Amino acid sequence: MRRVYPDSMSIVALEIFFLVLLVIAGLAMAWFAGFVVWRLFKGQQ
Repeated sequence: MRRVYPDSMSIVALEIFFLVLLVIAGLAMAWFAGFVVWRLFKGQQ
């Protein structure tokens, strides 16, 4: 009974998956913040 935890490869794959999700979420938030600021400045004219 050596395999109590999953393989280390699946843990690394899961870590990479969530890291990619984190990067995508960060990029989406940065784009949305820039878009909101751009619309605010555009609306002032």
